[in-house]
Amino acid sequence: MRDGFIPVAVATPPLRVANPAYNQEGIIRYMREAEKGGQVLLIFPELSLTGYTCGDLFLQSTLHKRGLKSLATIVEASQPLNLITVLGLPLIWEGALYNCAVAFKGGKILGVVPKSHLSSGPEYSEQRYFSQPPQGNGVIEILSQIVPFGTNLLFKSQRVENFTFAIEICNDLWTPNPPSIGHAQAGALIIANLSASSALIGKEEYRRTLVAGQSARLHSGYIYASAGSGESTGEAVYLAHNLIAENGEIIREELFTYEGLVSGEIDLNFLASERIRGGNFKGGNNANYQVVQFDHKVVEVALKRTYAKHPFIPKEGSGELEKALMIQSIGLLSRLRHIGTKKVILGLSGGLDSTLALIVAVEAFKRGSLPLSGIIGVTMPCFGTTSNSLRLAETLAQHFTIPLRKIDITQAVVQHFEDIGHPQELHDITYENSQARERTQVLMDIANQEGGIVLGTGDLSELALGWATYNGDLMSMYAVNASVPKTLVRHLIAYYAEGCGSSQLKETLQEVLAAPISPELLPHKGGKTTQKTEEVVGPYELHDFFLYHAIRRGSGPQKVARLAQETFKGEYSREEILKWLKLFYRRFFANQFKRSVLPEGPAIGTLSLSPRSGWKMASDASVATWLDELN
Repeated sequence: MRDGFIPVAVATPPLRVANPAYNQEGIIRYMREAEKGGQVLLIFPELSLTGYTCGDLFLQSTLHKRGLKSLATIVEASQPLNLITVLGLPLIWEGALYNCAVAFKGGKILGVVPKSHLSSGPEYSEQRYFSQPPQGNGVIEILSQIVPFGTNLLFKSQRVENFTFAIEICNDLWTPNPPSIGHAQAGALIIANLSASSALIGKEEYRRTLVAGQSARLHSGYIYASAGSGESTGEAVYLAHNLIAENGEIIREELFTYEGLVSGEIDLNFLASERIRGGNFKGGNNANYQVVQFDHKVVEVALKRTYAKHPFIPKEGSGELEKALMIQSIGLLSRLRHIGTKKVILGLSGGLDSTLALIVAVEAFKRGSLPLSGIIGVTMPCFGTTSNSLRLAETLAQHFTIPLRKIDITQAVVQHFEDIGHPQELHDITYENSQARERTQVLMDIANQEGGIVLGTGDLSELALGWATYNGDLMSMYAVNASVPKTLVRHLIAYYAEGCGSSQLKETLQEVLAAPISPELLPHKGGKTTQKTEEVVGPYELHDFFLYHAIRRGSGPQKVARLAQETFKGEYSREEILKWLKLFYRRFFANQFKRSVLPEGPAIGTLSLSPRSGWKMASDASVATWLDELN
């Protein structure tokens, strides 16, 4: 349960309709299996002890007596377990019959939740047997225990922060106002749904969408257990569609024909962070709720869920890459129209970022039916510029049929060194930044000459690390790549290369992708760059992973390190990950002053470091607390 991960399970046991004595054995077996796997919360389907399709047998006292006897056996079996279990059965309360979920642990019943919205479809007839729940909570005596009874119950851990769950039953989710909305507003971060949903063509996908959507709107974990084909097939067939969702993502899913168990971990710390970030879950909404506390051992379990190495990269075939280019190009086109200009000035280096900016500019001009001659490329070789990067810049300009100006800034920088008294042989930060600032000055002045705007090329990863020169390449009139992380820059160029329709352009773009990432500010040797960015600041795939989990998901340093070690096992050692993660935090905190003056640019994803609409942070904030946690 370290780092807020709660191991949960969803089980559909073998079932015989109206035979609790048989059904109890499967329930107990799965309880023990879940306990052995380290799970702390286990959910069974709706009316799982008796079967959902008992029909008028629900009105027979014999079924109820046998159900209570089996429940007693199951609760007794839970005595030595560290597991909280929720199962379904019919219960009589104050002279009426209810479709209920019973939560229990360690031989004690925690509470009973009746179904709020009874199903009334053609294959269901719940209203024939069961009553609507009463208003407000009460108590029920069950197995000689007096326990809470009602729809507004919160089950809260005494040991683990944020571990609070609530229950709704099947059709409750399908209604216009599901009880889980109130549960979440009252503080539940996990919703358990005991269900018996029939199998119909198209219903599986709808059910999946419903579960994922509810977990998204509630910023919650959602555990859905469904009855299997042990139910009667007289009017409908039931397939065990078991789901575990988190904040809109289905993290585990299985469709069993008869029985099975699905387990996974829900990240409560992330969910709590999302609620705070969204600001839609305020305190004070639990006045009508009763909190039922439970105790349990806090056990360490292996993390079974996996995370994407490149979390900013959308799924292949999703259309999101095309959408990203569209957002960037439309943003630029709208800005040009607003300003009233048809020209952009772009520093073209032959590297990744300027290549993507060029692609965006071309797409914007095509969308707006503007002449491509309005995209003025400028290449500015100096001490470290290699012949290969210069060739790539020239070739790209030819492929896209844009004008390219070649302005050698060497003499201008040498003159500047003389003016400020800087030795040319001293290859320090002044040596490097003088070139970056000279290039920006050239671009800005050409923009004045042409009546255009300078297009910024810096990406999100560089901004996070502060890998940009203040009053140099940090400055522009519109920064089209400002919310595009480096890993996504690569994918966008590769995507464009595949669909560009020109084998020659595709080959050139592939050369851009194959070249080492470098600012080329130090003298080259033998025509090859001596300055490789990832050797200085670390691999960008790691930094993008850190950026996503530390900033977007709000994870602490230890958790980020843990996830990175699990995700990149065999590729980077623990020592390498910690080295680059410490550097990430140091640079992220130290360079906020650069992000505070960022030019405007289009946001394309859920993470932006813009000081206006994205990330707000004091430039003199201390990194000590974050490094202390890592150390």
